[in-house]
Amino acid sequence: MDPSVVAAMAKWPNVPDCRGWLSLDRRGQWRLQGSPVRHGGLAEFIGRNYDCDGSGAWFMQNGPQRVWVELAAAPWVLHLGESGLMTHTGLAAGAPRAAWLVDGESLCLMCGCGLGLVDDRDLPTLFEHIRRPDGSAPGDDLDREALLEFDWHEVRLPLQRCSDAELPAIGGFRRSP
Repeated sequence: MDPSVVAAMAKWPNVPDCRGWLSLDRRGQWRLQGSPVRHGGLAEFIGRNYDCDGSGAWFMQNGPQRVWVELAAAPWVLHLGESGLMTHTGLAAGAPRAAWLVDGESLCLMCGCGLGLVDDRDLPTLFEHIRRPDGSAPGDDLDREALLEFDWHEVRLPLQRCSDAELPAIGGFRRSP
């Protein structure tokens, strides 16, 4: 967190929490009351001060005020960057340790940062890393394939299947604090 945020928390410890204002969409876009945050500096500030509590609820610490975040999918949205997988806040996500095909159409990865939904704009590239156990490419309907693997930098992970509703239990987070 920003040092100014930590100082404000110490100075004003009893500021009420804010709910229902801030959300994170499936593409990693912050939204205030449903409208995209377009100011780069504000988006970066939110990202630097984004954290979770012990119950798996995510928030942004805005000075002394905790602003709870409604999650459309997962606490992290992953993008392909020059150096690998990146979070929507610009952090390196780390190497995937597990992979899920969600409802037959999206991809979630458990990385060093936690559970992240792959931004749909990067799905075509990442779907190229899905293979059958023999290394061949799967057919067009991934949900009908019995066994699949996610092959990332020569590490093969079983591609598990889940529904969108199962993601909070898998990732240990709450979508709505």
